[in-house]
Amino acid sequence: MKLQSIFEEFTPGFNGDEDDETYWFQCSSPGLYQCRLSSLVFGMKGKGDVFYRTVPWSRTLLSQHGKKPAGPLFDIRCQQQSVVELHLPHCEIRSTGGCHFLSVAHVHDEDIEFIWPEKITETHVIINITGFSAFGNVKDEDSPPDPVQSLVLLFYKSPADPESDHLINVLMLPKNVVLTNVLHFRKKLDEDERFLETPPHCKLQPKQLYTLSTCPGEDSVLVQPTEAEFDPESYDNYLPTFQVVYEEMMKHIKLFLRDSSSSSVWERRVCLSAAGVQKSCGSTQQNLSPKEQLEEIRISFMDGISEPVLQSLLDRLLRKKVLSDPEKETVEGEKIARDKARVLLDSVRRKGDAASSEMIQSLCELDPFLSEHLGLMGGKWCSSEHGASHFK
Repeated sequence: MKLQSIFEEFTPGFNGDEDDETYWFQCSSPGLYQCRLSSLVFGMKGKGDVFYRTVPWSRTLLSQHGKKPAGPLFDIRCQQQSVVELHLPHCEIRSTGGCHFLSVAHVHDEDIEFIWPEKITETHVIINITGFSAFGNVKDEDSPPDPVQSLVLLFYKSPADPESDHLINVLMLPKNVVLTNVLHFRKKLDEDERFLETPPHCKLQPKQLYTLSTCPGEDSVLVQPTEAEFDPESYDNYLPTFQVVYEEMMKHIKLFLRDSSSSSVWERRVCLSAAGVQKSCGSTQQNLSPKEQLEEIRISFMDGISEPVLQSLLDRLLRKKVLSDPEKETVEGEKIARDKARVLLDSVRRKGDAASSEMIQSLCELDPFLSEHLGLMGGKWCSSEHGASHFK
């Protein structure tokens, strides 16, 4: 079956509670649909509900076949069997020849089979599928350690008391990780840690040693360890590669990542604030209360939120007792998504700052891409410390 070549992007909903990282996509017609959060592309032959989530790899099972992970392992379900083509994001650089060693593992029960790609583009490995379970990119264990497209992600930890240190946890990860999974993983480890939005893209070589340096340097800042190896198979555990430790709050800090030849592969000027970390220095929304911030983004929120995310947001606000059952039913009674969004935002905004803060935090977790566009990500209200557990 020949499908159209243009992707239609969608933001998935979340199936279940906030601890269930299963995504949901409702398709109404044939075509190619790309998930904004995972970069997965589904080739659909017709309407259907697609549920998908990442699951851990069995390294032992892969090793028995001379393979290693080259992407997340996605467990995919579709009761209507309407998914006929799957595009899995990869992080290889085609010009180096790394794509020649890629294939797709199809894991079902305790068995595994390897699917040769129909095509490999600059960004995706494309396969045809007839059944469902878990699919993920793999690479030959003995493939050359060519550089891959990668991410350097920063997470800030403010001091618990005046005597404590400031911390920046630095993660080096392959580009095709699912960012929302990384954010959820880090939040479970420490709810007070905040994602620091900085351009993350670079190219890193597997198993090569890298060093991280800072400006200001050694007199006021400690970087540990002194050097670390890049692991391109980090698709399950998102632990820091480096940790930056400093005592006095700074307005900004420069970070430099260098390879074994001392060549710089990534460097950034990171903006900080006394209250933690914000999207950009001097952001006007940082001085607004949560209620005022919802009013500021009102039109853009109504225009930008998708139906699945809106439904997930309603469910979460009901569970957190920000909304009552009748209030949720009033929102759902509107026929147009934009009207539902308007009624929801106005209802929460009228409840005051505590309820507004809870809605902002929930939206940041459910749709980081829209939240970034609205200027919410990295703001002080995208933090659990400002939330409340009960509303009337």
